[in-house]
Amino acid sequence: MVESAYAVSHFRAPEIAHRYGPQVHILDSPLAWTRLATMCARETIQPEVGRLVRTLYEGLAETVVASEFPRVRIDRPTRMVISSPEAVHRSLAIAPTTKVVTVGIARAGTMPSQVVYDLLNEVLDPIGVRQDHLFMSRAVDASGKVIGATWHDAKIGRDVDGRILLFPDPMGATGASMISAISHYKTKLDGTPLRCIAMNLIVTPEYIRNVLAAHPDVIIYALRLDRGLSADDVLATVPGTRWAEERGLNEHQYIVPGAGGLGELLNNAWI
Repeated sequence: MVESAYAVSHFRAPEIAHRYGPQVHILDSPLAWTRLATMCARETIQPEVGRLVRTLYEGLAETVVASEFPRVRIDRPTRMVISSPEAVHRSLAIAPTTKVVTVGIARAGTMPSQVVYDLLNEVLDPIGVRQDHLFMSRAVDASGKVIGATWHDAKIGRDVDGRILLFPDPMGATGASMISAISHYKTKLDGTPLRCIAMNLIVTPEYIRNVLAAHPDVIIYALRLDRGLSADDVLATVPGTRWAEERGLNEHQYIVPGAGGLGELLNNAWI
């Protein structure tokens, strides 16, 4: 017999209301917001900042896997089957044959990608799980405005056909690095990805607009939206209502309120 209570899953994590479109998921999680606020505080340094980033990405990764990954029916005997033949758990589960690549974008994305990679190896068949590494930095013009991303090096597998691509990069500021990374995976490697998912702790309205303009099919998950430089009357509206007037980046393209240089904080390297 099939247990009807678990024959179908409609799992969706709670989200804040916004008008950025159905591919954008800004999670409604007071616990995550509390930890994120501590992570962003001026007095928070290593090792606490590292522990918080790890914890936040463990939760975010679980949400993305539960929401976006294929599911299959399982029929799995429990320990009680020794005495009761009916002791078989029947439900839906994450499809273990799902093929995934998690992309670590150095520097801030290195630890988050490892956290995601560890979870994927736990719930999927590890033979289908891969971690790639990109080394890039902001490219700026003479005035300091971000104009793109400069690649320095990469360790990337060639095959992406049918794979879910995950990009766990904490700070979604301008979107330059994310756009460059996704473009490379879509156009320079073998095959067509099943889907691309950006996994951010904080995003700005500018980031969402830029990423979706370049890659309309990308799915964005974030724990917090920062639009702190918007006018008061704009802040009073549902996010996305007056999108063109929302601002989350200062003149140096850093997020406000933001977290400062998270890559520097995680590595204690101020260069």
